[in-house]
Amino acid sequence: MFDAYTVPVLRMQDAASRESALRTLPRTGLRQLRQPFTVRRGIQTYKSPHGPAYKIATHVGGLDLTQGIRYGTTAATFGVVALIGLLTFFAEIPTVSRDIMQKIPILGPYFVNEIPPEDNPF
Repeated sequence: MFDAYTVPVLRMQDAASRESALRTLPRTGLRQLRQPFTVRRGIQTYKSPHGPAYKIATHVGGLDLTQGIRYGTTAATFGVVALIGLLTFFAEIPTVSRDIMQKIPILGPYFVNEIPPEDNPF
């Protein structure tokens, strides 16, 4: 096994100095090569009966209910603002004015475009 001590020693040119350096290195087993925060398989961590009961929240795609509500509200707000902006931008097009805007209960009469008889050439 190679650890942080043996790699520079193996790069030494002289075989005698390499062997003497390897003899002076501390003997480290596999325990030091592992990360200190990993738990080996087969060893259970201690769970106190007096501690809180941890549960993983149900989630879909990594989002739990509160995050889904928060992101959904934000997306709905942006969607409503975009829809109002598009309707305002395209309100002067006759088809949009007639088919969509005139059917809105309060704003509908504003979009009725009546041409006075004296301005009608026909």
